[in-house]
Amino acid sequence: MFNEEIRNMLIQVITSWQVIAVTVALVFYIFIVNSVARLYRRRRHSEIPPMPKEKKEPLNTAPPSPDTVQDDDELGLEEETPKK
Repeated sequence: MFNEEIRNMLIQVITSWQVIAVTVALVFYIFIVNSVARLYRRRRHSEIPPMPKEKKEPLNTAPPSPDTVQDDDELGLEEETPKK
């Protein structure tokens, strides 16, 4: 499938010290990241107690009746009248 020159070139590239060094560095990096993530996950779950689940309000609440709706267009600010 490959001719002899390509096979020799691939073997030289794969066995070069640069490719081996980068491969070892990547494996070491992934190992450290996984270890730290595992430790962080353990500490986080062991220190924080589980939170109780909050009950949701039912969605079938009726809209307020027109008698109880206030028709306030104001912001609740009173106008001051000048003192005489």
